[in-house]
Amino acid sequence: MGFKNKFKSFFTVDDEYEYIEEEVPYEEEEPRQQYQKKDKQNIVNLATVKQPTSKVVLIEPRSYGEAQTIADNILNRRSVVINLERVDNHQAKRIVDFLSGTVYALNGDIQKLGTQTFLCTPDNVEISGTISDITVDEDDFGKGWKY
Repeated sequence: MGFKNKFKSFFTVDDEYEYIEEEVPYEEEEPRQQYQKKDKQNIVNLATVKQPTSKVVLIEPRSYGEAQTIADNILNRRSVVINLERVDNHQAKRIVDFLSGTVYALNGDIQKLGTQTFLCTPDNVEISGTISDITVDEDDFGKGWKY
């Protein structure tokens, strides 16, 4: 650069930087394919995912001693339908009292389904609706059992 160019650049406003247009090479296909392979590993087919199944256990106890097995089922997060027809009234009342305490301790629910049928559910099962309590006269159906 001579004196003339220095003098010219001193009084004129020119960009000091030169812009050179460079070509950015296009990325090869291989890295993109590698990313796609990784993404495919994260894809889960919803049809193959097993949902936890909830069980309903039907129990017809014959003595108060079977109340513990009913409570164990509730503790293992299973709903239990109890038919108390094969137990005398005193033992049936004791079984229902024991299961009421068990269900209360586990934040579950107990509902009367029929005259001698109860549903005990753990806290992960929600019960909606109610069954009306209709009393049965002894004259119509013989033995009327009422809790």
